[in-house]
Amino acid sequence: VDRSRVSACSIPLLEQSLDHALRVIAESGFRKVDLLARMPHFSVTDPDYDLAELERLCDVHGVRIANIGAYCGREACSLDAAVRAAAMEEMNLTFAAARRLGSRTVRVAPGSGRREEIDTLVPFFQAAAEIAERDQIWLGIENHGTEISGDPDACLEICEKVGSDHFGILYEPCNLMAADVDYKTAFHVFKDHIVHVHIKDGAPNAEGKWERCMLGDGEIDVRWVYEQVEALGYSGDYALEFEVGNIEPAETGYPKWFRYWKEL
Repeated sequence: VDRSRVSACSIPLLEQSLDHALRVIAESGFRKVDLLARMPHFSVTDPDYDLAELERLCDVHGVRIANIGAYCGREACSLDAAVRAAAMEEMNLTFAAARRLGSRTVRVAPGSGRREEIDTLVPFFQAAAEIAERDQIWLGIENHGTEISGDPDACLEICEKVGSDHFGILYEPCNLMAADVDYKTAFHVFKDHIVHVHIKDGAPNAEGKWERCMLGDGEIDVRWVYEQVEALGYSGDYALEFEVGNIEPAETGYPKWFRYWKEL
């Protein structure tokens, strides 16, 4: 695998300071960060957040922000015009931050996730994608469990309707499995629209419910994911997302995940 194209998500360290999160990620071996857009790690709307301090800490720890895990688009279907305008302003501010940080991708949210909202979301994301293309940024809806993000056909529908190479899907195999969607089948449905990838692992527990586990201990074939995505000509990053703090802390878990990736 390409070791230069792996990053670590900051989400498991959200209860810690930004300085601590970046230090843990750097000391684990990573040089790129998938930064969650929640305080204290990142915000474009909270007046207490200082982007210059983020830049300073990135320099201190020798990392850079590869992806901003934003929530832009959550209010894109609001009936209130002022709320919709604020949603676009949040998007524009996030673009400005991504340009400044040199981030390749920005995660976006498909409204409230209802499939009936797709036609309302399309013009919002078309306008955003025009700016993204200008700035060479890619926007991706992350696979979760909503009617849009958890349904491969709905993912394909919104991508085709937006119609931009700079708008697509953040492929998340483990989240798909948690939503009872086969990640390999889903890949073949929306593969032409993958703009970013998150990697974690899981398996059914004794009750048959999907449960996250340490990377390599579950049913996600990470090598298959990597090879299939690479075959598309993908040039982005693979973000390892440590969400198993119930097993061990990210401080000790992330180094193990980085080693797993290196040895894949």
